[in-house]
Amino acid sequence: MNMNIFITGASSGIGEFVTYEYAKQGATIGLAARRKELLEKVSAKCEELGGKPIIYETDVINQSATKKAIDDFITKSGGIDIVIANAGISGKVDLDNGNSHEINRMLSTNILGVTNTVIPTLPTMLKQKSGQVVILSSIAGFRGLPGRSGYSTSKAAVRFMANSWRSSFAKDGISFTTICPGFIDTDMTNKHKYQMPFLMDVDVFAKKMVNAIEKKKKTYIVPWQWRFVIPLIKIVPEWLLAYVASKKV
Repeated sequence: MNMNIFITGASSGIGEFVTYEYAKQGATIGLAARRKELLEKVSAKCEELGGKPIIYETDVINQSATKKAIDDFITKSGGIDIVIANAGISGKVDLDNGNSHEINRMLSTNILGVTNTVIPTLPTMLKQKSGQVVILSSIAGFRGLPGRSGYSTSKAAVRFMANSWRSSFAKDGISFTTICPGFIDTDMTNKHKYQMPFLMDVDVFAKKMVNAIEKKKKTYIVPWQWRFVIPLIKIVPEWLLAYVASKKV
C-alpha cells in the first residue's frame, strides 16, 4: 500500500535518513525544511530509491507557511498516513549575555514547530479515522540537564504533549509515537565537543525508528542502553549531574 508521509527537518540528519527508508517503500513523501538546495538532493535520492517526493521549503516556526505546505501535500497525495514532526534545534544556548533570542528560537522551533506541524494534519486524520503522529523528543527530555535548559525543556514539553494527545484521540483512530533518541551521529552532533555515550550511526537509527513507527510504539527510547540509564538520571542529585557535565560527558 502506498503511504503518504509528511516529514519536517527532512534536508539532513535523522529526517533525511528516515525519508530514505520510506522512499524504499515507494511512499509519497512531503519533504519540508528551510534549505531548498539540500532538499533537492534528498528528493533526487528518494526518486532513485523508488519514492515520490514533494519539496516544501519552509520553516516550522512559520505557522501559516507550514500549514499551507501540509494542506498542499494532503491535496496532492489525497490524504496523509503519517506526519513526522522531526525539525528541531540542539545545543547549548548562552544565558549570561542578557539576550533571550537564542533560547526563544530553540523553544519556538522545538515546541511550536511541533504544534505547527501536527495540528494541521488532524482534521484530515479525523475524517479518515486513521493516521499516525510521530514526534521527536530526546533522552534529554527526561531531566533538566546542566547547560541544556532550552533543549531539555523543549523535548520534555513535546513528550508530555504527545502523551496528552494520545489520550485525547484514542477513540478516533489516530495513534501517537514519541521517539526519544540518544546521541545519533549526524552533522548536529558532530559539533559537540564532549563524549557522547552509545553514539549510534544515523542510518541504523533510521531503520530502528521506522520499525518502531510501523509497530505503533507509544514511546521508543534508542539506543537501548538509555532505557536503563534514564531511570538513574531521574533520581541522581543535581550536584552529580553538574559534576558529570563538568567532565564533558
